Amino acid sequence: MAPFLAYEDKGPASSRQPLVPPTPLVLVHGHPFDRTLWAPQLATFAATRRVVAPDLRGYGASPVRPALTDFSGFARDIEALLDELGVDSCVLAGLSMGGQIVLDCYRLFPERVRGLVLADTSAAPETPEGVRARDAMADRLLAEGLRGYADEVLERMVAPSAPAEVKAHVHGMMTATSPEGAAAALRARARRPDHRPLLPRVRVPALVVVGADDTYTPVSGARALHAALPDATLHVVEGAAHLPNLERPEVFDAALAAFLTRVDARQPSSAPPRL
Repeated sequence: MAPFLAYEDKGPASSRQPLVPPTPLVLVHGHPFDRTLWAPQLATFAATRRVVAPDLRGYGASPVRPALTDFSGFARDIEALLDELGVDSCVLAGLSMGGQIVLDCYRLFPERVRGLVLADTSAAPETPEGVRARDAMADRLLAEGLRGYADEVLERMVAPSAPAEVKAHVHGMMTATSPEGAAAALRARARRPDHRPLLPRVRVPALVVVGADDTYTPVSGARALHAALPDATLHVVEGAAHLPNLERPEVFDAALAAFLTRVDARQPSSAPPRL
């Protein structure tokens, strides 16, 4: 049994539902954030559909223990939450590490996924140098906490021109993160699977979004993701870095709304075989 995850589960206030309700949307945050990363999207999309945003294990209000030791544990936690909430199928949206988790969800339970949103993320595995760097960062966070790290990376996470309240929100999420949870996630993420062979076999629509000024996962990487997916749309958000959903929420939400309308219009087909 997966540990209980803290989460938001919101939907239309009215009890009257259409005959075929809109596809639920599940939002997966990245490192080192929490579910409030998705505050603008919760406010926008919960007016018309069910929206679920969990805190990943070790982040936000979710438990740190048992510590994550394998990257697939994130996806299994989400699968258990979907079971608990009775969400049979959904659109899965993930940003940065969340995008890698969303791809792992599709690898493990594709029959429950009706669409993928991959924001500022990569399908490639970590390089040997990257493994060493993530392990070293895990050691640093355990020794020092996250404040120094947050100070250093804030203006790579968001563009320098981002509003002050956005910068404060991002910095606050980072400094509130448990060093133990973040370190465990970094070590697991460093050893994540290579999702590139999965991409050509994705049978559902995908939306690839990236901030034009993202230096962690640049536009060139988003273009490669887009090219590898059989049915994908690419949207580059100008004036944003690594967190376009917070920096330019109106632009991000417009792209997401168009994508969700497209997914809703597709009739669910028989479940694909496991990949």
